[in-house]
Amino acid sequence: MEKATFAGGCFWCMVKPFDQWEGIEKVTSGYTGGHVENPTYEDVKRGDSGHVEAVEIEFNPEIFSYEKLLDIYWMQIDPTDAGGQFHDRGESYKTVIFTHNEEQYAAALQSKKNLAESGRFKKPIVTEIKPAETFWPAEDYHQDYYKKEEAHYKQDRDKSGRDEFINTHWKES
Repeated sequence: MEKATFAGGCFWCMVKPFDQWEGIEKVTSGYTGGHVENPTYEDVKRGDSGHVEAVEIEFNPEIFSYEKLLDIYWMQIDPTDAGGQFHDRGESYKTVIFTHNEEQYAAALQSKKNLAESGRFKKPIVTEIKPAETFWPAEDYHQDYYKKEEAHYKQDRDKSGRDEFINTHWKES
C-alpha cells in the first residue's frame, strides 16, 4: 500500500471522486502543511494554522497507479486559482499535491507540466507540489461526509460551482 495526499479545496468534495475505485483502500479527510499540531476544523478554517484541507488516499499501486490518481485529482480542481477553490476562499482551500517519495514528486511534476502544455487552461497552473508532511485526520463527522450527510453534501457541492467548472473544462475527457 502507498499513500497519496491532495489538497483541492473543501475535503468533502475530494473524497467521493477517489473513493469509488478498486485499489483505493481508504480516503481520509484531514489537514496538512501547517504548523499547528493536531489542528481542529476551527483552527484550519480560521486560516492561521498554515494547514490546508486535504485527503489522504491509501491505495494499492499494483491495481491503481499514482498517475491515475493525479489524473482524477486535476479533474476535481481549478488548478489556476491560487486563492482557494470555487466558493471556498483562503489559504486553507488552496490546491497542493503532497508527495510521499521521489517517484511521486517526478510524476506530479510531469503531470503538472503536461496539463500546462495541454492548452486546456488559459491561465497558468498554480497548484503547488510539496513533500508530504504530517497528516492530521479531521474530526469523525467530516469522514465520508458525502455518505453521512448526502443532502447537505449535494446542496453544498451544487452551490460551490465545482461541477459546472468540471463540466466546462473536462466534459470531453
